[in-house]
Amino acid sequence: MEQIHTIAPVFDINSRILVLGSFPSVKSRKTQFFYGHPQNRFWKTLAAVMDCECPETTEDKKKFLIDNHIAVWDVIKSCDIEGSADSSIKNVVPNDFTEILSVADIRQIYANGAASYNLYRKYCEKETEREIIKLPSTSPANAQFSLERLIAEWSVIKDRLLPDNR
Repeated sequence: MEQIHTIAPVFDINSRILVLGSFPSVKSRKTQFFYGHPQNRFWKTLAAVMDCECPETTEDKKKFLIDNHIAVWDVIKSCDIEGSADSSIKNVVPNDFTEILSVADIRQIYANGAASYNLYRKYCEKETEREIIKLPSTSPANAQFSLERLIAEWSVIKDRLLPDNR
């Protein structure tokens, strides 16, 4: 069944990295914000990497992202998907990253997992002319990565967030 992405990207002129998921989970679509499933470790991972308290509310999460110069969105604008399973994604229409990349000072794009990485490479990389770096998925389905291991792997984003690092 076709699903349409209705969550606006979070970014501003000072955003330095862009983190991309594939498509919002059922829970995220219901809460109308990114990584809404309580078992997803995205917010805990980023908070630990940035040495901050983990944001709880949608407004706190938006403020956390903006304050830390992190933009977040998804690769897919619409697709056919069964539940939240990336493996079921078909009939992809990618998002247009023109606005984010023209407004924000994005120094690097990161993929939250293999699905977003592969989808970006297939549908977006030629258009954006920007490479993407794959990070391990924060999804609860990625059980092979402990929170500690996720934090260690995601720590690479800090270099690109420093004011003088390009």
